[in-house]
Amino acid sequence: MLRKIFAVIGGIVVANLIVFLVEAVDHMIYPMPKGVTYENVEAFRKYVHELPAEAKLIVIFGYALAAFAAGFVATRIAKDRKPYYAIICGTILLVVIILNFSMLPTATWMWICGISAPLLAIAGYKMALTKNTV
Repeated sequence: MLRKIFAVIGGIVVANLIVFLVEAVDHMIYPMPKGVTYENVEAFRKYVHELPAEAKLIVIFGYALAAFAAGFVATRIAKDRKPYYAIICGTILLVVIILNFSMLPTATWMWICGISAPLLAIAGYKMALTKNTV
């Protein structure tokens, strides 16, 4: 039972690291203007609204990669070949994406892609079941 709990925790930790790293790269490519901080909510919302589509695609890529990795890691840690842990990780990521998009100005295409991204946790699960992966 403890292994299953750690499987979900491990998957979520990996997903968070990936999202953090991808968004850090995104912020390096598209830095925040002077005076814009996370604490200044209105200025940050304006910054996000004015970001080019490429910057927003990088965020979606991060969510997709995070979901895939979470499903993969959770399945590998659990070692029982069941999809439950990948599904739990994908569900948690879905909730986080919805909360994030609800707080920021988000285009419809981002909602569609963002809500679809956690489905890649199942692809990570299936990849983890193959014998040729390390």
